[in-house]
Amino acid sequence: MIDCENEVYTRVAQVLREKFPGIDVASEYVQSPSSFPHASITQSDSYTLNERQDTSMKENMIEVMFEINVYSNRTEGKKVINDELYSMNFRRTAMTPVPNMEDATIYRITARYRVATDGKHFYRR
Repeated sequence: MIDCENEVYTRVAQVLREKFPGIDVASEYVQSPSSFPHASITQSDSYTLNERQDTSMKENMIEVMFEINVYSNRTEGKKVINDELYSMNFRRTAMTPVPNMEDATIYRITARYRVATDGKHFYRR
């Protein structure tokens, strides 16, 4: 089974921690983060690409989707994750600001990204 979740999480989390010291980063969705800025990076989908399957009956390539939730009380740096995932050949399939009814000073955005991978490389399809 091809598994790239840890590699993607580690690369994005490292860039975020370098750019924003003290940022809270999680590998699972957190409904109410305890500190800001906060980012959750979760793999939400993974499936075998049938057109890349051969008679060996093992996965040769999969398509994965990651969902990113960012909570921030800062005005800058909202595109850092987007830039990092694009550099890894991901393509964004959704990016939606989510209104925060309890505290409008906290910005929240949810984004989804997809990529094909053979476990070694990431391919934009």
